[in-house]
Amino acid sequence: MSDTVTLKRTLKLPSLVIFGLAYLTPLIVLGIFGVIASETGGASASAYLLALVAMLFTANSYGRMAAAYPVAGSAYTYVRKTIDGRVGFLVGWATMLDYLFLPMVIWLIGGSYLQAQFPGVPMAVWIVGFIILTTILNIVGIKVADRVNLILMSFQVLVIVFFVALSLADVVGTQGGPGLLSASPFTGIGSSVIAIGGGAAIAAYSFLGFDAVTTFTEETIDPRRTVPKAIMLIAIIGGGIFVIVAYAVQLVHPGGVFENSDAAGFEIAQRIGGHLFGAVFLAALVIAQFTSGIAAQAAGSRLLYAMGRDGVLPRRFFGKLSPRFHTPVLSLLAIAAIGLIAIFMNVATSTSFINFGAFLAFIMVNVSVIVYWAKERRAGRHCGVVLYLVCPIIGVIVIGFLVSQLDVHAAALGSIWLVIGAVILAFTTKGFRTQPSELALDEVEAAE
Repeated sequence: MSDTVTLKRTLKLPSLVIFGLAYLTPLIVLGIFGVIASETGGASASAYLLALVAMLFTANSYGRMAAAYPVAGSAYTYVRKTIDGRVGFLVGWATMLDYLFLPMVIWLIGGSYLQAQFPGVPMAVWIVGFIILTTILNIVGIKVADRVNLILMSFQVLVIVFFVALSLADVVGTQGGPGLLSASPFTGIGSSVIAIGGGAAIAAYSFLGFDAVTTFTEETIDPRRTVPKAIMLIAIIGGGIFVIVAYAVQLVHPGGVFENSDAAGFEIAQRIGGHLFGAVFLAALVIAQFTSGIAAQAAGSRLLYAMGRDGVLPRRFFGKLSPRFHTPVLSLLAIAAIGLIAIFMNVATSTSFINFGAFLAFIMVNVSVIVYWAKERRAGRHCGVVLYLVCPIIGVIVIGFLVSQLDVHAAALGSIWLVIGAVILAFTTKGFRTQPSELALDEVEAAE
């Protein structure tokens, strides 16, 4: 593999938005509907609306940084460019919890769905099948993965549309036309501001991934303009879908009491559409996991590639691209290998790895925008106070609240991972006295 091989710029705005939505997995709103409805006392629409508003502040910060530093690496790159290379390494290390383990969780959930439907087939078979298919698609190239994502996302959106339509038809059939207009999905039954806030903290997990498109910056045409637009569109479209679906389904089932809150979406699907639609809904959940796995593995491989290219991870392994496919093949294979751990884990344990790293990255990207604003101001250049100062400060406060909602296991595992990263950093920087190596921004831009 040659050091002169670069990522190829082929992605436009629609492709980026589709990748981001695939990462978000819009159908997840139905997968965890029962959990959020139970938490909020039936005010799930308010929880998602509050989460959407909250996440837009951080989405703005990612957009500001993507325009300032149009290279792969996401939060890792933004922090090291604005604050410090050592802090950037630790943020990148923490972010790896999200980018490395999320594909594993996605493949594990997909395998769980299929094993429930076909109990005679070992779950390991489904997990390995997911990993092989997504890895091949991502190795062949981002353009091929983009086309597959478009087809599968179209099916996922179609199922969501049918689910909402059948939900509204069920309401009309039982309550008449006036039943479609109700404040109940926003107010709940005996709900409270605290309950809705707790539900929003859970709902915010559904937004994890709007930032992932920043890892495709070096494969995007005109990234300074395209990536910030894509980030905001993904957050708004994804959040809009979440609110609309939560509203419609909450009309069908007011309140937050279920026989099994984890399976509430599937039970409601069978109620409004019979066993046939229940089967279609299950198929859509599996396909949603597949498309999300494609996007998550692709995004994670770009983070590893950026850190490998900079030399903070082994350059000869992670910092290489395939001269034939122009993709980080070894990084993709590393994530595939990590995904095999899913065979020995359960969903509850594996998801605890993710949220700590994601929220830490969100906080530090908001801080990066504030530092960037201060540096530009000292240099005599103007940046808008609202977008570069006020919004990031609100973003830090909001994400700080979400961090406080993490369970003790997530915080403990995340802290242990961060300590390991600090030990590695101390070793590679001679006790934090030197900066980690990096590839200069102009070197990347010169290779375009």
